[in-house]
Amino acid sequence: MLSILGTIFIGLIVGFIARAVKPGDDKLGWIMTAVLGIAGSFLANFVGQSLGWYKAGATAGFLASVVGAVILLVIYGFVKSKSGGSGSDGPAA
Repeated sequence: MLSILGTIFIGLIVGFIARAVKPGDDKLGWIMTAVLGIAGSFLANFVGQSLGWYKAGATAGFLASVVGAVILLVIYGFVKSKSGGSGSDGPAA
């Protein structure tokens, strides 16, 4: 149980750092920020193992997790802008 809570806490810290590093206003709450940090760690771990940087069973480091979370934020920004999330309801008259 403590391992899960520790993972969520570290994910929250990683998510906050990633949101601070990436410019722009990403409107994410506390829970989504923690999910972002945890997902960034999983992304960094997957890419690192795929490229041979980490052995099977090894985990990504803190900085790699932050980089993974920033990459996910950039992807989220692209998807949000493509889906019309700019806040405008149509062309201005």
